[in-house]
Amino acid sequence: MVLDTSNLPIVLCADDYAQSAGVSAAVCQLARAGALSATSAMTLSPRWREDAAPLRELRGRLDVGLHLDFTSGFARAAGCGLSLGAAMRRALLGGWDRGAAREAIARQLDAFEAAWQAPPDHVDGHQHVQQFAGIREPLVELLARRYGPRPPWLRISRPPAGQAGAKGWLIARMGADALASLATAHGLPHSSWLTGIYGFKGGAAAYAHRMAGWLAQPPAGAVLMCHPAAGADEGGDPIAPARQWELAHLSSPAFAAQCTAAGVRIVRGSDLYSSTQ
Repeated sequence: MVLDTSNLPIVLCADDYAQSAGVSAAVCQLARAGALSATSAMTLSPRWREDAAPLRELRGRLDVGLHLDFTSGFARAAGCGLSLGAAMRRALLGGWDRGAAREAIARQLDAFEAAWQAPPDHVDGHQHVQQFAGIREPLVELLARRYGPRPPWLRISRPPAGQAGAKGWLIARMGADALASLATAHGLPHSSWLTGIYGFKGGAAAYAHRMAGWLAQPPAGAVLMCHPAAGADEGGDPIAPARQWELAHLSSPAFAAQCTAAGVRIVRGSDLYSSTQ
């Protein structure tokens, strides 16, 4: 798959690495084909240490980052998680306890580095928790202190104009502007726009149609997120069908043709953001 055909750079990031064997397999498949430039790992998953191994052959070709987690079953099992609804309410009603959040963030960074033997290239959040009040403040402070002059880049979950919809609007309202301001104040590189937001419904044809729209007018440097998985659902994943059709489309000639038609070049955020901010 040849995608480097033009001058409009975007970052294509697969979320949820190590959530399951199927997710990790799909990410590796797409990355080897050159159809991804980043993935984000769930380091509280018991699979993370094992699943870090197949990514090593892609080191230097693919950004590998931390998918900060406060809402999955892994996070709840680790004692730092809530359901998404409860986490949002906590963020809106005074925010998370910063000391507890700092400890949970440090634990996930430690787990990332223990398996990867290097700092994360970027940090984003499962269900966008990196932006929540009480989490974003200790996250930015910890990244700036821990990594000094070469910090990871941060994903800002803010949809471009015309692509928000109700879900995108709500995601942004949970702290996109506040996180961007904090990152700028602490000298952390960061993206500005996030696309690929939808309700994980509609089927394969609808996903292909949405992809054409996301690629048609993305701001330069936007992050396009995806959530592919291979094989059968392994445990009641509510978006399992969407994961299957995402993988099918992203690995198809049709996706490569969409990128070419849109004039999109898929690049690593670590190459892009550090040179533009």
